[in-house]
Amino acid sequence: MSKIQQILQKKGPVFNVVTPDTKVVEALNIMKSENLSYVVVMQDGKYLGIMSERDYTHKIKLQGRQSETSMVRDIMSSDYPVIGFDENLQRCMVLMNVYKTRYLPIFNEMEFQGVLTMNDLMREVIAKDDTSKPSNDSLYEL
Repeated sequence: MSKIQQILQKKGPVFNVVTPDTKVVEALNIMKSENLSYVVVMQDGKYLGIMSERDYTHKIKLQGRQSETSMVRDIMSSDYPVIGFDENLQRCMVLMNVYKTRYLPIFNEMEFQGVLTMNDLMREVIAKDDTSKPSNDSLYEL
């Protein structure tokens, strides 16, 4: 099993899915309830894009629009680079840096599988580096 598959398996099933016709305020409520910074936009089982907190901030708040009347399709991003199960984590970090994104949609043979986030990558890096874990004594110093 690839590292990308393992990360998705740890994350569990995706519950933060909306349609393009979902009102932005409803998508925000899903994001809040799932404690995530994005929702996946799908229709008829097909991946269309991602709506993130950044999309909301830049395309609703800063433009003076209303989240109660705006639809997800109006602010979602659909131009993220995509990765497959065989992608290595270092390349994923490079893609996120070059494209200035926190999200990479994952596909397996043209089928959407989930989203790799910047937080997922940080957890993997931290888990590999045992020196970054504080000892019990150092917890008192924090």
